[in-house]
Formats: sequence, C-alpha cells, structure tokens
Amino acid sequence: MALLVHLKTIRDLRGKGDRIAKVTFRGLSLYTHVLENCEDEARFDETFRWPIASRVDENEMLEVQVFNYSKVFTNRVIGTFKMVLQKVAEEGQLEVTDTLIDDNNTAIRTTITIYIKYTTMDGTVGVWSDGEFLDIPGDPEGTFQFETDSLLSGHSQGSGVSPGRSIHGIPTFRKAGKGVFSAMKLGKTKSSKDDHKKDEPAILDMEDLNRKAMRLGGVGGLDPDCISLASVTAVTTNVSNKRSKPDIKMEPSSGRPVDYQISITVVEARQLVGLNMDPVVCVEIGDDKKYTSMKESTNCPYYNEYFVFDFHVPPDVMFDKILKLSVIHSKNLLRSGTLVGTFKLDVGTVYSQPEHQFYHKWATLSDPDDITAGCKGYIKCDIAVVGKGDNIKTPHKANETDEDDIEGNLLLPEGVPLERQWARFYVKIYRAEGLPKMNTSIMANVKKAFIGENRDLVDPYVQVLFAGQRGKTSVQKSSYEPIWNEQVVFTEMFPPLCKRMKVQIRDSDKVNDVAIGTHFIDLRKIANDGDKGFLPTMGPAWVNMYGSTRQYTLMDEHQDLNEGLGEGVSFRARLLISVAVEILDTTSTEIVSSTEVQVEPVSNISESVTGKIEEFFLFGSFLEATMIDRKIGDKPISFEVTIGNYGNQIDGVSKPSAAKKKKKEGGGGGESDEEESELIQQNSSEDEADDDGDLVSVSSSPPMKPVITDRNYFHLPYFEKKPCIYIKSWWQDQRRRLYNSNIMDKIADKLEEGLNDVQEIIKTETAYPERRLRGVLEELSTGCNRFVTLANKDQNQAGRTKLDKERLKSCMREMESMGQQAKLIRSQVKRNTVRDKLKMVQNFLHRLRFLADEPQHSIPDVFVWMMSNNKRIAYARIPSKDILYSIVDEETGKDCGKVKAVFLRLPGKKGFGPAGWTVQAKMEMYLWLGLNKQRKDFLSGLPNGFEENKAPRTGSCLQSLPPISLVYNMKQVFQLRAHMYQARSLFAADSSGLSDPFARVFFSTHSQVTEVLSETLCPTWDQLLVFDDVELFGEAGELRDDPPIIVVEVYDQDTVGKAEFIGRTFAKPITKMCDEHYGPPRFPPQLEYYQIYRGNSTAGDLLAAFELLQIGQGGRAELPAINGPTDSDRGPILPVPMGIRPVLSRYRIEVLFWGLRDLKRVNLAQVDRPRVDIECAGRGVQSAPIVNFKKNPNFSTLVKWFEVDLPENELLHPPLNIRVVDCRAFGRYTLVGSHAVTSLRRFIYSPPDKTQNNWASTARLMNGYMVLTNGGSQSRPSSPYSRTLPRTLSHPTGDVIVNMDANPSVRKMDTVVKLDASSDAVIKVDVNEEAKEEKKKKKKKKKGEVEEDDETDERMLDWWSKYFASIETLMEILRAQEAALAEAEEREEQEIAAEGADIKPDDLPVKGSKGKEKSRDKSRNKDKKKSHHAGEGTEKRPSRPKVNELLVYNKELEAEYDNFEDWLHTFNLYRGKAGDDDEAALDDDRIVGRFKGSMCMYKLPLSEEFTREAGFDPNMGMFQSIPHNDPINVLVRVFVVRATDLHPADVNGKADPYVVIKLGKSELKDKENYISKQLNPVFGKAFDMEATFPMESMLTVSVYDWDLVGTDDLIGETKIDLENRYYSKHRATCGIANNYSVHGYNMWRDPMKPSQILAKLCKEGKLDGPHYGPGGRVKVANRIFMGATEIEDETGLKKQTDEHLALTVLKHWEEIPRVGCKLIPEHVETRPLLHPEKPGIEQGRIEMWVDMFPMDMPAPGPAIDISPRKPKKYELRVVIWNTDEVILEDDDYFTGEKSSDIFVRGWLKGQQEDKQDTDVHYHSLTGEGNFNWRFVFPFDYLIAEEKIVISKKESMFSWDETEYKIPARLTLQVWDADHFSADDFLGAIELDLNRFPRGAKTAKQCSIGMVQNEAELTCISIFKQKRVKGWWPFVARDENDEMELTGKVEAELHLMSAEEAEKSPVGLGRNEPDPLEKPNRPDTTFLWFLSPLKAIRYLVCNRYKWLIIKIVVALLLLMMLGLFLYSMPGYLVKKLLGA
Repeated sequence: MALLVHLKTIRDLRGKGDRIAKVTFRGLSLYTHVLENCEDEARFDETFRWPIASRVDENEMLEVQVFNYSKVFTNRVIGTFKMVLQKVAEEGQLEVTDTLIDDNNTAIRTTITIYIKYTTMDGTVGVWSDGEFLDIPGDPEGTFQFETDSLLSGHSQGSGVSPGRSIHGIPTFRKAGKGVFSAMKLGKTKSSKDDHKKDEPAILDMEDLNRKAMRLGGVGGLDPDCISLASVTAVTTNVSNKRSKPDIKMEPSSGRPVDYQISITVVEARQLVGLNMDPVVCVEIGDDKKYTSMKESTNCPYYNEYFVFDFHVPPDVMFDKILKLSVIHSKNLLRSGTLVGTFKLDVGTVYSQPEHQFYHKWATLSDPDDITAGCKGYIKCDIAVVGKGDNIKTPHKANETDEDDIEGNLLLPEGVPLERQWARFYVKIYRAEGLPKMNTSIMANVKKAFIGENRDLVDPYVQVLFAGQRGKTSVQKSSYEPIWNEQVVFTEMFPPLCKRMKVQIRDSDKVNDVAIGTHFIDLRKIANDGDKGFLPTMGPAWVNMYGSTRQYTLMDEHQDLNEGLGEGVSFRARLLISVAVEILDTTSTEIVSSTEVQVEPVSNISESVTGKIEEFFLFGSFLEATMIDRKIGDKPISFEVTIGNYGNQIDGVSKPSAAKKKKKEGGGGGESDEEESELIQQNSSEDEADDDGDLVSVSSSPPMKPVITDRNYFHLPYFEKKPCIYIKSWWQDQRRRLYNSNIMDKIADKLEEGLNDVQEIIKTETAYPERRLRGVLEELSTGCNRFVTLANKDQNQAGRTKLDKERLKSCMREMESMGQQAKLIRSQVKRNTVRDKLKMVQNFLHRLRFLADEPQHSIPDVFVWMMSNNKRIAYARIPSKDILYSIVDEETGKDCGKVKAVFLRLPGKKGFGPAGWTVQAKMEMYLWLGLNKQRKDFLSGLPNGFEENKAPRTGSCLQSLPPISLVYNMKQVFQLRAHMYQARSLFAADSSGLSDPFARVFFSTHSQVTEVLSETLCPTWDQLLVFDDVELFGEAGELRDDPPIIVVEVYDQDTVGKAEFIGRTFAKPITKMCDEHYGPPRFPPQLEYYQIYRGNSTAGDLLAAFELLQIGQGGRAELPAINGPTDSDRGPILPVPMGIRPVLSRYRIEVLFWGLRDLKRVNLAQVDRPRVDIECAGRGVQSAPIVNFKKNPNFSTLVKWFEVDLPENELLHPPLNIRVVDCRAFGRYTLVGSHAVTSLRRFIYSPPDKTQNNWASTARLMNGYMVLTNGGSQSRPSSPYSRTLPRTLSHPTGDVIVNMDANPSVRKMDTVVKLDASSDAVIKVDVNEEAKEEKKKKKKKKKGEVEEDDETDERMLDWWSKYFASIETLMEILRAQEAALAEAEEREEQEIAAEGADIKPDDLPVKGSKGKEKSRDKSRNKDKKKSHHAGEGTEKRPSRPKVNELLVYNKELEAEYDNFEDWLHTFNLYRGKAGDDDEAALDDDRIVGRFKGSMCMYKLPLSEEFTREAGFDPNMGMFQSIPHNDPINVLVRVFVVRATDLHPADVNGKADPYVVIKLGKSELKDKENYISKQLNPVFGKAFDMEATFPMESMLTVSVYDWDLVGTDDLIGETKIDLENRYYSKHRATCGIANNYSVHGYNMWRDPMKPSQILAKLCKEGKLDGPHYGPGGRVKVANRIFMGATEIEDETGLKKQTDEHLALTVLKHWEEIPRVGCKLIPEHVETRPLLHPEKPGIEQGRIEMWVDMFPMDMPAPGPAIDISPRKPKKYELRVVIWNTDEVILEDDDYFTGEKSSDIFVRGWLKGQQEDKQDTDVHYHSLTGEGNFNWRFVFPFDYLIAEEKIVISKKESMFSWDETEYKIPARLTLQVWDADHFSADDFLGAIELDLNRFPRGAKTAKQCSIGMVQNEAELTCISIFKQKRVKGWWPFVARDENDEMELTGKVEAELHLMSAEEAEKSPVGLGRNEPDPLEKPNRPDTTFLWFLSPLKAIRYLVCNRYKWLIIKIVVALLLLMMLGLFLYSMPGYLVKKLLGA
C-alpha cells in the first residue's frame, strides 16, 4: 500500500527568492529540493511516496507547507495547505488546486496544484493493472521521489533520491566550502511537540577550517544528528536514485591457503570410567594423530604434554576440521587398545572463542558406541588456534592452583548448557535437478552404440559430512534429475560443537568420485538458542549449488569451487533437502545406542511443499562496457546473463533422456521446454513464437568488436544503442525470504554507513561525533520498527517451512529488542561514551548481517559472463535478492532497477593475486528481476531519453515484448576535469622499495594518464587532466544528479615490460549544467581523499577532485577558464588551479639525525658512507654523511632544519620521505632504503599556553615528550601494574599530601587526582602497615590445626620467592580486573533492564549479542566465582609472608612503554617489492635497516620567549638537552628466567632447549646446559657481555634445540633494541626495586643508590631539589614526599638513611611536574619467540630481563643468583595399620563362603614402577585386614611449585634423562590376591599431599563423603603437618558409573626431610631398623595348599565339629551293627552246635 502525492506547481508567489516545500503525512515530512531565484511561480513537479502498512482513514490529514528558503536564517513560512483525505480514501485518486492559508488561518492569494493517489494491496481502491500501478501523469521517470539519504560530498543534489531506503525524512545537504573534512556546528532544533505548523527546520552552520559558511539544501525539522557526513570515500556513500554503489573490493579472499598453528596441552584426565586402567590420550585433527605417553594403573593420569599441529589451508577448510580427543585404555605396539570415550569439536569453535583459545578447561568424554552410558571421564586441556598475526595472551603459567572445579570449567563455548544431551540429526534428501554433464559426449556415443539407448551422463549421489562422520545416499545411475527420497541420520551431542554440515552432490565414477556441488548448512542460522528459540530445522527447501563452469572437461581447473572453496562461478544444480533434530531420551530402552550413521528411505513429498511455481522475468541492459583487458580485445565479444540454467546457451540444459519430462506448467525446475531449448540453440537473437504466443528469452548481447581506449584497455562501442537481454524462468515463489533479508540489509547498510561516518568524525577530530551517533541510532530504531510492521503482514504463503515461521518470529523479536536498545543507547550517548557505545552498535551491525543471511535459498544468483570465441572469459555474480523487485520500497533489492557498475573478474584460482587485482571489464548494467505479471515497470529506473527497439515478429502482441535494444536520442556533451593532486602510502612496486607511479583516469569510454613521477611512494602530481567532448546519453537533469563513476587506477611504470598495477579507486564528479553558475557553494570542488584498494587490501589514498561541466550551445568558450601552465618547465602539463589546491603556509621542520643501524648489503656491496635525505613537499635537507659506517654508525651533526610550504589543513599534509643513500666512489649514489612518514601529526609542536602560570610545563610535542627540558613522556603506561594509585588530600596551605601504603594490595582502586603544577605536595609513606599485617596474621586457627610458622626466615627467601609472590599478585590483579569488568557489565545490563522496562526479559542483550537468560546466569555464576577468587586473594594476601615483589609483565617491555620512543624514534627502511599477499606481516623481509632520529615541525614565526629560556642552545633547536651520541661502553647483563610453550622440535614432540645470546660480534652459547625433553624449561641463568653502543645495540636472545646428530635447530628468537632502552627517559637501564635493602635476597642491584639517581634526575631536569628535611620528608620541585628513614644492615643494627625517601620519589616520578615520567620498576618481561620462517606465529615465550651499566661508572656488584631452585629431598613413610569393610570377592572352595585375600599397594604419582605392596592378609571373612606394614617413598620436591621432580629415561633408546614435574599425590589401592589368575582390583584412594582431607578418628566415622565432598572438608598438607594418622575410604566405580565405598584403610603418613630420615632410618615392611610388630591376625589367615593340616583344622573342624561327631558316632554304631550282623550267624551256629 502506498500514498503518492505529486506536487506540481505553486503560483502567485510574492517577490523573488529561493522556495522549498514540505509535505507531511502521518507525521513523516518529506522535502522538495530548493528552487532557486523563482518569481511568481514555483514548478516543483516532484512526487512523494509513503509506503504505508495500514489503510488511510477518512479523517487523516495531508499538509503542505511552502517556505522562503534561507541559507543562513530559519526558513520563513509563506503558507500552508491542509486537506482531509476522505475523498482520496474513497476514490483512490484526486487532483486539487486550492489556495494556501497563512499563520492566522486567513487565505492568501497563492495557489497550489497537487495530485494525490492511493493504492491498496488488494486493489479495492485505486487503479490496478497488470501487477502494478499506471504511470503517474507528470512523472516522466516513473520513480517516486522519496526520502533522501545523506550529506554527500558535493555530489548529491536536493533531488538525490534513493527508493528503497528504510528510513525517511532525512534531508539532503549539499556540501560546499573549502576543506575535505568540514567541521560542523549544529544548531538546536526548534520543534514543537504537537503543532506541525511551527515546525521549523534545523539550522546547520557548518564552519570549515577556513570559516566559510556551508550552504545547505532543504533542511527538515529533524534531529541534526541524522545528517550523514561525507564519508572519506565519497563514492561509496553516494547512493542515488538511478545508480547503485560499486563494490570496491575485488578479489575473493576465501579459498586462499593461510598458515595456522594449533597447540594443545593435555594436562591430565580425571574420573575415567574403568578399573585399574593404563590410559593414553589421542589428539586428532583431521587426519593427523598424536598420542601422549601411557600412564599405568590409574584412572586419573597426569600428562602435561604439549602438541603442535601446523596447517597451510584455506580458512573454511581449517575451521571445518574436527578436533577429537579420545582416551584409549592399554594401547601398545601390538594392540590398538579399547576406547574409553571421545570428545569432539570443530576448530572454528575454538577460533571463535575470546583470544582464540580454551585455557585449562575440562572436556567431557562420551562413548560413541553407547550413548546411554553418560560421562566417561574428563580431560583437562588447553587448546589454542593461531592464524597469522593473531597473538595469543597466555595466562601466566607459574604456579597454577589446580582448577579442581570440573563442572565450573567445562570445555564449552559461552552459552552452551553444561549438560549436553544426545540428539538425532535427520538430513532428508529428496531430489536434485539441473545437474551438469559429468562425462564426455564421446563416451555417451560409445555407450549408445553398445546399449542402444541414450543415457544421462551423470551418476549422482549425495554425501553429508557432519562432526567428523559421513553418510551417503544411494547412487542414482544416469540421471540429470535424480530422486533419492532418503534420509541420513547422525547421532551427536546437542548442542553440537561443530558449526557446519556439508552437503555435497557427487558423481560416482569407477576411478574416482568428483564433487558436482557443495552446500554448507550453518547450524547457527537454522536454530535459535534463546528462551523462545527452536531446534535446528530447515526445509524442505531447495538449495542452490554453485561451482565451476558446466562444460565437462577431464581436468577441471576449478574443481576446488565444486568442493565449496572460493566463490562459485556458475550454477551447478539445486537439491531439495530438509534438516530436523530430535533430542533423545537416553533412558528409554528401545533406543539404538550406537552413533553410527544410518541411511533410511523416506516418503516422497508433494510438489507444492516448496512453494507455488511462478514465472519470473529478468531484464538487463548493457549501458557501457569499458576497461576490457587488451588480451581479449582482438576478437568479438558478447555478454551472457544466466539465472540457474535459464539463459545458458553453451552448457546449460542437460536434457534428461527419459520421456518423463514434465511440461512447463508443472514447473520443470531448472530446465525449460525441450523444443524451446532447441529453439534457443538454433537461433538466439531472433524471437520465435512459442506455442502459447509467449516470448522466448534473449540471454546474450550480439557479438561486437572492441575498440581501443588506450594501451591497456579496450571498450565496446555501445554509444546510443544499448543492447538488452531478457529471460523468463520458473521458480518456487519464495520472494518473502529475500524481501525480509533485503529490509534488514538496507538497515544494516545504512547503519554501516553511519558508523563509518562516526569513526571518520572521531578520526579527523571533527566536532560532535556523539550527535551523529545519536542520529545513527535514531535511524536504526525507526528501521527496526519499520521491519516489524512490514514483516508482520507476511501472508500464509504456500511453501512456508517451519524455519520460515520460526525465523520470522525470532527476527521480529530481535529487531524489536534491537530497536528498543538503540533508543535506550541513544539516550546514553554522551561525549565521553561515544567510543564504548560505538562498539555496542557495531555488535548490532554484526547481528543484523547475521540475521539477514537467509539459510533457505530461493531464486539462484544471476551470472554475467563475458564470452569471446564461445569461451567464457570473465564473470560477475550478482545475488538475485539485490535485483529483486517489490511493490514496497524497503523490500526491493538495492540494485533493482538501477545502473550498477559491475567489474568482471577471472574465475576461480585464476583470480588470486595480481590477476585478481586487474579488471577484466567494467560494465555499466541495469538489471530488474521480478514476477512476470509485475513487469510493467521494468524500464522505469533506466536513465531517461531512450526509445525501445523491439524485435520484428509476426505475432500480434507487440506491446508486451521487451526491447532487444534501447536507442538514446538525448545526448549531452561534457568536459571532465580531473584535478589529480597527490597520492600517499602507495605499494612499493620496484625492487628499490619505491615505485614510479602514474595514475590513469577512466571516464565512460575515455582515459588519460598523469605524468610518471619516479622513485616515490607519495607522488604529488599536481596535475589537471581535461577530458574534452565526453558524450553521455540521457536527460540533462538526471546526469547532473547522477553522473557515471570515474575509475582511477594507479600504476608503477617499468622501463621494460608492462606497467604494474598498484591499486584502484572510484569517484563521482560534481556536475555543473550549462545554465548553472560556476561559483560557491558547489564550485570550485574540494580535494578529497579516496581510498585506493588492491584486491581486498588498502593500498594508499588519492587526494583529488573531479568536476563535470556541461558544454552548452556556446561551445567550450563558456566554461570557466583554465589558467595555462604557470611553470614553463613542466611543459604542457596543467597544474591544479588555484581555487582547488590547498591554502599553504610556512612551516619549519627540524630533523634530529641520530644514527643508522643494521644496514644490509646493497647489490652485494657493504654500505660504507651512508647519508640520510629528508624530503617533504619538494623541499628537504641532507644529513652529513657517516664517514665510516662500520666504526661509528651515528651522525656527527645532530640537528638540521628546512622550511617548507604546507597546507593549513593538517589532514592534507603530504608525507615526509626518509631515504638513505650510500655515497660510493666517483660521485655515485645508491639507494639503500626508504621510509615514508605518512602522518606528521605526532611531530607537530603545539605552542605553549601562556595563561598557565608555569607555561614551560605544557610545551611538548603531540606525541608527548618534552621539548625544552629533559622531561619524559607524561603518558603513563597503561597496565594492570600502575596499581600504586596515590590518594590525594588537599590541605589549605596548597600542600597536597599523598598517602601511600607500603604494600599496595589489590583492594585499592582509588582515583588519581592530578596535581597542579604550582602547588606543593607532601607524599607520605605509611610505615605501620606492616604492624597491621602482623595483627591480621594472628588469625584464630581452627581447632586441631597446628599453629603454623608463617614468618618465613629471611635467609630462606631467594629471588624465586620474590618471583612466585609477584606472579601470584599478577594473577590476583588480573582476577580483580576481570571481576570488576564483569560487575560493570552486569551493572550496565541491569541499568538497561531497568530503563527499558518494556523490554521482555528474554530479549535482554548479553554484551549486545543474543538475548538469553541462560548464558547470562552462567556468566554470572562465573563472575561470582571470579570475584570470590579475587576476594580470597585479598583475604589470603595478609597471611602470606611479606616478600618484596617485582613486576611480571606478560608482554614485552616495549609494548608497555611505547617502544621507548619518548624522544628517539626508529624508522624502518624498506627496499624491494611489497608482498603480493594482503598481509603486511611480510614487510619484515623488506626491512634493510633502521634510521634513528626524530622530527619536530612548527608554523613560522615562533614566539620569542622560547629562545630566551636559560641555557637555550640554538644549534639544537627544539631538541634541547638530549644526550650526546658518541660511542659508549656498556656492561649488558641478560637474565633468562624460563621459557614456556616452546614449539616442539624433535620427533617425540619435545625439545632439548638451550639459550644463545648474540650482541654485535659476541655470542654466548649455553649448549652444554641444555634441558632434556622439556617444552617449559626453567633456565635461571645470567649472562654478562660488554658492548659498545651504537655499534652493538641489537640483542638477540634465541632458544635452540640441542640435537645429538646434525646441527641444532632454532626454536625461536626475540630481538631487543638496547640503545633505545638505554637512552629512554623511563630509565630502562636497571629496574627500580620496590624497597631498598643492603643485604639479603632483595639487595639493591644498581651501582647508583636511589639518592644518587634522584640527584642526577633533578640536575638533568633543571629541578629544584632534592632537599631532605627532618621527620622523613624530602622536597623535589614543589612536591613534598614522606617516608621511612632507617635501614637494618646485616648485623641487625639500624642506621639513618635517606635512601628510602629518595626511592619513594623515584617510584612516583611521574607525578613531578614538567619532567615526570614513569620509571621502570624491577621487573621480568615476557617476550614472544618468533621464527623467521613462520612470521607472525609465536613459537613460545621467554621470560627475562636486561640490566645495562655504563662502564665509566662504578662497576655493579655480582649478578643476583636466579639459578633454578634445587628440589629438596624428602622421604614419605606410610604405615598401613589395618583395613576394614573391604568388599569380599572370592567364594570358598569347600564352603562357598565369601572372603578376600587382602593386600594394599601404594606409590607416589609418576613413580608407578617403584610401587610397594604389603603382605597378604589371607582369607579375611569380614573385610578386616591387619598389616602393620611400612612403605618408604623417597622423592625430590619443589616447595614453591608444589611439584615432585622425577628424572628418568623415557625409553631404553633415550640419550639422557628427562625431568618431569608432577603434582605430589599418593595413591593407595586395595587388592584381592589370586594365585592362579590376575589379582582383582577392589578400590583406591588418591591423596594430594598438599591438600587432602584429614583422616577419620575411627573406622565408623570414615565414609565415602570424604572423597566426594572434598571441597567442603578442611584439608591439610603433609608438608605442614609432617605426621598424620587416620582412616581413609577406598572407592571404586560400579557398573552404573556410581562411586561406591569398597573398603577403609587405617594409615599413618610421616614426612621427613632427607637429613632427618638419615638420622632415624627405618626398614621396609616389618624389617629392621625400627621394625613394626607382627600383626595379630586371626588363625584363619593362611594358604590352604601350603599347610593342609591347618586347613583341615580351621576350615573343617571349626564349622562342622558337631556334625563330624554325629557322623563318627553314627559310623561307630553302623560298624557295630555290621560286625554284629557279620558275626551273628557264626555265633549262632556255634551256640546251636554247642562248639
């Protein structure tokens, strides 16, 4: 729906003047342009359009106000016209002529004529025809002028309109006056709330640096913030109605390989599931695998092993690689071991982390074969991914407290829930169409001969890769339109840590399968993890695949493109897929527990699911084709446009052989009808009638022979006749998706442009950046609201998928909340918060761009190919959404119906590097894509003045045919003047390190070049190029507002061969029609900076101005005159005329020549007599030559100066060139190297401010160093260490007492009050701090804890105590900072929440990103934890013994102190070509030396007072009192503490590092003290060297890897410039200690005492002082400091001293007025180690510091000893007394009873081979065991690091022992002994000897809780307690992975030092000496087969005593009975017979 108002004329105006009108509807005002000097009639003839979302109501009003326009004052209202829109709402259109009324509501004579039209969507009102409105009478262009959009640099006129911007009512300002960056002052807007009549426009008086008034176009009653300042790249902002802006970056950056290094430290594993395992960790990235060593019988192994993987691949490939950690149990050479669990994530996830790393995080292991099993353990690791130029800040690695809180430190990105569930990912693959041939036609014919039928030449299948797994569908043989209907199912944790799914159509082939096309599905785009989010879902939707061209060749040079690398250059196929995710319930029984990929069939889906098929129409016209590369220029050229396969005539349609082809009505996807395609191929340019009388596409321009433009380029002669193309195609109608992303894109473009403006204003320090930012936010919030209203009317279209609905909801939520946040932030933007808020708004921009990227495709992209000889040469790819048409302006693509400059480039890899920089052709194209039924307006955006030329044809319906060419009958002739002033910072294109640049200017079909300036990177051409008789086609008015763009290319002239391309930029000229006056405000034009690009990287700036002047009837005579050549020596070259060239004034530049360093050879000859030439703007000065560079590389004359005329405007200052030449014999000179100082701003001397009472204190250069005095930079190093913040209290006397604590702790975050230069200040040090600390220490101890001896003996302390204490402080400070930051963030979030109470809580931003509570809670908990840590830190502090500390910098000192360039600057000299790569890192190879010196520039004349200062040396100019540069001898002392994270250099993944130090000729190698197999070696060495500055001033500290055979390899090195340090005002010679002491570990190192240093500094700075007074005060200048005055010597006697006072002053030297600067404290710096072959990638870090002592001073004492601490020898004696409740394992042979044969095993971690066992307690029936057995473990222990040191050979082949540091942990295990099978493991406990729970008093009190709730229990350390006895539980994991109690042990731990142990030795087991008594075991404990009788006695007798007795009795009875029966007959017989 839209309301159109056409304002025709306003008649009968009084007087003469400039008129402007304002039309208002629904509160939105639009302005006309200003009509200048009109008398009684103002013909505006402008159309305004309001796209509206709701119907026009009967009683809504339209209001028109007419003003007299004034440039200076407010505009005066002439009259107002108001009208109720009732009639319009009913009838749809209306023409009115009526009178205006004035302020008093009385009618005046003036009349207005206006035409109104109203259209609705459904056509109920208004005229509706063929899908669009009728033309509006009086609107010749057919475009409706509608809101304007930015203050353009002198190019845009009041009518500059852009249809399709989402924010209306921004007035256009015309910019004029002098100066590139004009300052703006914005008047306040007077705007009444409700009464629109008094709506007065804002006044903007912009005043430029020359104070010229700016003239403005129509100004609305609007916030002045909405004005867009001309961006420096003028063209990129100039978006007007008929042209869209060109893309300046050319080269595709993806697909080019880059260096990556992935470093992984596997620290340890915990809670591994399984009994008594031997775990190995395998680290796998892609196909590379590396393994840790194997640890025996433990399920919490400690590795601390470091692995590095190096890759050289494109970023996309790198980030899709899967990183997999797996734990394998008992792997060895013979068996592969069993997998315990794995963890995987993609490298991209790591790279997107802050600092590109996970540090000390726990990865959760899960079993891929059994998803029901749960967690299988944790691995603690560090993972870091470093690309080139990334620097990783490693947290300090000294003594980490183990992060035992596993749950709180899981390895998961922010916002991922801790408990991840298993899920199924279903990827359904339905069908594909439009596949290309994948075989040659010869093969086809062979096949046809054999088989007898024609087959499709492709056998496709689809392969899906996700999370390291791949699934494939079946192969569909011979089909261009395969139908699969299969789904690939992945089982993976959800949310997955792999971002992308790769779907690839491949062609199955006997030899090797090739990819046909690839599509990546980004899971983040198809899901939303907010509270109202949704699971990943997509489709069913078609995805388009792009890749190489479709011709089949055996060796496809662009095969990479089909694999998804780089930008595809042609449509390959489309594939119908859908994605769904289902979260699994792992508890259910019928679940398949494996994660194998499954492929299953799915049912077919109907056609209509993906949307209704519509007929689309694409029209294009080629208005111009220029800059055609001369290689192609000899053959005729044509252009072909394709969309999908439509329009592709060479290799487009592969016709399926089967007759199953659908007719077009069914929408045959990627193919047109068969007959139709054959027709096309026969005859493409003439149209043939189709069966339905419709048109056939014309997709290519007729071939044409190019014409020469100049030596390099050709153009096609499209003069008045412009060829056109049109294509009909059929696609599913999914325009809504594109519309929504278009709206968001436009909001984002507008936002980006606004942000660029704000940054530009900040950069150029123009006024009021905050206003512009407010305006940007205002635009953003209106844009967001507009999106919500537009997207809301989304009808229920066919083919909307679940993702469409969900995305729409979430986009609307996001946009709504973004709009509200923008409003809120707008209210918070203040002058001082601009930068922070800018960052937040940049987050919005990323968010918008992310949302705008639609994951479900619809219409494929359009390709434009340049064809020559039927071969494809170069292409451009235009996203279809950019040219898509919609009735609603915001939804229209940004290039739809506009002329766009398109640059064609070479496809694929050919386009990398130099080939990608040059243009193959520049096209001016007009494109329009929309539904066929809406095509009525497809020509409306073309420049006017053409006639259509249609193809002759027999059919009747001529009207509907599109033209095949346009003939322009309107032609204007112009003269273009290009004022080429200068360029700067160009690429070095010659081997000399300079270039010979010239510029070539292209405009339309003309080109001209400037002169060549030799040997410079900053050419000042100062040349006017005049292009005469430039013919442009179209209407004059349009050309004025919308001239074509100018392309400027800069080249380097070579004597032989072709000129080399340096870079390119675009510009738009300011146009003057012949009836306009040449004068202010628009003319003469201003010089502006244009960014020059080369590929994707910037290559300098061009300062130029362009004007386009129409030549009228009178010919050229009427044009403003060009003043002829002024300087005759330049011949016919015209200089830039006066009004345009900058205004100059006189400057003096003083140069300090100090010396040259490290000059490399030139042409193999050494440099011997170098000289420095300084040049700026054609003037310059030469240094005196250095007579003998080898002997003394410093200059003899220090200061020289020259005078030069420079522009007043600092931003236009030319660069200053430094060149070094070598003066050879016979007057020859050779260039050694050069350096261009691009910005002189930091060297400008700002004159002192007279008003200040002590004016000398403010005189200083821009970069902050004192000029007159030997002061130092006031710049305080920003660091976490400026922590001694003084607390200032003002006293009435003007004294300021600064109160300082002796031991500053983290608690103080006080503010600094700057002291005024004139006041006196007293600084007092509080001495009784220590006493307070003593009190705090005597905290009440918990009962049962031994009173610890905290007061460490002074003699025990060494340098390392100091170092470790300092590191702890560093960690605390960092923690406190993090906590403070988190707190501040939280506070801000709460504020936002509180203010925007209407914002729903789930939309609240987290750091400007997704609104989600979950992640917020998580981060809160983290913060709580952090602040808790910090709190602990502060509480812990006092209980630490008070050790003097030093500062540990976690970066190099130079970074902290601005490279020590406080007065001496270092300029690198370059020679050789600049690298082709975009990275500047390669510049290091071009450095051929360094020039040391400085500059100072100031305007003449300088004030007198300056030179009157006492002691002013006129020879030194501004460089007063700098030291002399004669050679000086220095003792250099290098202390190397340690190295961390070294890059492994040996095969075993380790290195054998040693240190090498080079300084000048001398080199110290510490080779014999290499440290074996260590990547974190502690060196602890001091090296002394003598050096002579300046000859030997570059110190190189390298770490080499020792090799037994062959040469040693360099691991990495760091270079330190000692000279700059030595001469720096920060006094970097020897760090100032925190406290002064004369003995002990903290002894003062410097040969000069603090008082001497202070006296010297005062003398050099011409300060008054120091005056030591009574009561511990000292006065320096006008500050009074207070401090202690006593010192203890070694004997303990106290002496009086001033040193403490002096030291206090030195520690606060930065507060001394005028000369103060921070003095370097005692410190250790951390420097990255780099390797020359891997530039930019850290190879490790080294901690070190350097002291320097001049040899002419007293010699310093011996170097302090920092040799590594030797571990102390200890002996741990463990007595195992008893066990209880041990689970019973065995069944008795005889009796089936449960029993166990118990024994206990113990060892110290890392010493498994020395494990010790007790004897066996056999046959325990109750789980009780008695042992009285002693283990003895001797070990070496480092107290400070809490680690045990073990030295052992890694294997039998090792050359020497390797040292390991392992946490001190004692493992005790209980086992069941078996004789014939392996022993059974029953349970274990591991005690960390530093922190383990106190043992229970009795077995009853001992429970499993002692292990599980270790955190809550009080822990003790054996190193403090020395002796502990108690009961501890044994635990093991049962089948369900639960911990269970498996026994208890009573043990006694006794720790002794080696000396004590020697004095009272003990035996192992129960042996002598000091034997333990035998245990009192029950009689049952024995082995049955060794003592069978005992066995019988105990096993049989005891249990079955009565049974046996009974049996015996029964047996006796039986025997008696038997005997009785046996003997009875005999007796009977005897008796009977009586024998």
